[in-house]
Formats: sequence, C-alpha cells, structure tokens
Amino acid sequence: MILCIGPTPAAQRVMTFKALKPDAVNRAASTLDGAAGKSVNVAKVLAALGAEVLATGFVGGDRGREILRDMTSRGIETKFVEVPAPTRQCISVIDEATHTVTELVEESWPVPPENYDALVELVCGLLPECEAVVMSGSLTPGAPVEFYRNITNRANELGKLSVVDAQGTPLLEALKASPGLVKPNRSELAATVNKPLETEMSLVEAMREVRKRGAQRVVVTAGGALTFAMDQHSLWRIQPAQIEPVNPIGSGDAFTAALVWRLTQADSLGEACRWAAAAGAANALSPMPGDLEKAQVLQLLEKVRVEQVK
Repeated sequence: MILCIGPTPAAQRVMTFKALKPDAVNRAASTLDGAAGKSVNVAKVLAALGAEVLATGFVGGDRGREILRDMTSRGIETKFVEVPAPTRQCISVIDEATHTVTELVEESWPVPPENYDALVELVCGLLPECEAVVMSGSLTPGAPVEFYRNITNRANELGKLSVVDAQGTPLLEALKASPGLVKPNRSELAATVNKPLETEMSLVEAMREVRKRGAQRVVVTAGGALTFAMDQHSLWRIQPAQIEPVNPIGSGDAFTAALVWRLTQADSLGEACRWAAAAGAANALSPMPGDLEKAQVLQLLEKVRVEQVK
C-alpha cells in the first residue's frame, strides 16, 4: 500500500470556455467538480494505475465531505483528520480559443496544533503497513515546518520509501531526514538552492547539491520539457511524449504517482521516470486533474525517451 499525505487538499472546479473575454460576462461551455490538491491527485492516479492506496490529511466542512465522497467512489481508502476550517476551493479556467489555463487558488486556513498532532499519530500508525509514503504540497499557515521531516524520519526507521514533493522550508527541513526521493520542478529547485538554473549544467549541479543535503534520489520536472533524474549511481534525461494538453494542472502529481508506483515494483529510477512521464502527459489530456486512464498511460509509454547520461 502507498500512503498519500497532504494537509491542503482542495475541492476543484474546472470551467471551460470557448473564448474567454476579460471584463465581460462569460458563460462556461462545461463545468466539472471533483476532489484535488496535490496529495489527492497522487492518490487518484495511483488508484487509476491499479495500486493499493490510502489517502490522509485534513478536511473540513461541506467541501471536505465532498472530497471524501469523491475519493471513496474511486475505491480509495481515506483516513482524514477533520478540522474546524473549511477545505479550500480552487478553480481552473480553460480558454479553448487561446489554449490557456488559468488557475485560481484559494489558500488554506490555519489548522490548530492538536490537529497536526492527531495527523502525525495517525500516520505513524499507518506507516508499518505501507511500502511507501508520499508527502505532497504546501502546509497550512502556521504549521510545524518539521512536519514532513518527522514523517520522513519515521518512514526511514521502518525501511519505507519516503517521497517529498514540496518546496521552501518544508522541503529544506525534510532534506535533513534524508528522504528516499524528492521531486521539485525547476523553479522549486532554483528556489531551494537559491540560484538561477539557466543551463543543463547548472541544473545538474543543483541536483547534486540537494543530494548532498540529504536526498537519496532527485527528480526535477519541467512541464512538457526535459525531466532529469539522479540517484547515487546515475543521471537520466527524460523526454516526455509530445501532446496537445487540455489542462496541465496536476501533471506533476500524476508524474509523482506513477514514479512511486514503479519504484515499489523495483524499476530503476530511469524506467520509473518513463512511466511517470507517460502518466504526466495522460493527465494533461483530461480537464480534471488526476483523472486519467491506465490505457492512456500505456499508449504514451512508448513515446517517452529515456537516456542515461554518461
């Protein structure tokens, strides 16, 4: 079983417009509602790929209950901590005329410290039964910055694969615990090392720096551009399949999901990234983040190019 942890899920609304006109009344051609947020997207994709998954985090209010209903309908086991603050909502606006996607993000509300204590206790009880734990997304305002670090420490003690997909202080703190894998995108990596990453050489050097800080493996995504992956032995360059995206939101989460799934199947990091890149592309073909079909991933798999860099 793969455990997905994220303190900031979201009720997601996706509105599609034939042609969006600013400062005018716009009528949507279609509207979709569902569960999302980074960790929820990871769990949805893992379930679609056929992995056994359990999702946890915080939910509150009617939106939180809708998220739980959506995930349960997908066969995803959930064990969330209910909090006083309502779960946030995010809105994706797709403009078909310009092929653009605008994301409107509601920030999460603070969560009382005792709720974080309850979540840590819950996670520690679940970890012994898991193969891997994925920690995704931002923390709530005022959260303990060592939250991901503490979970990583416990996962490592139990010999479980620990994966962190975060940025800023939570990521820097998690690196102190030597996570099994971190997956920033290029801008997040640049912020982590506090350097511009304008060349492939500077990118690789930044990945080495993150490994020196504690990460056992580093994977850096860049949307539809090249992905780079590094472990203690090798460096890979991954060229994703070329597609016409509908909505790229959540593709990084789909990448993380397939990556972790294949690593638990004993794939090499490079081969796991092949599956991950295919899942990321498949996600972008759907308007709702995390909604993909395994058949799409299989179709795209052969279009991904993986090269081991000497």
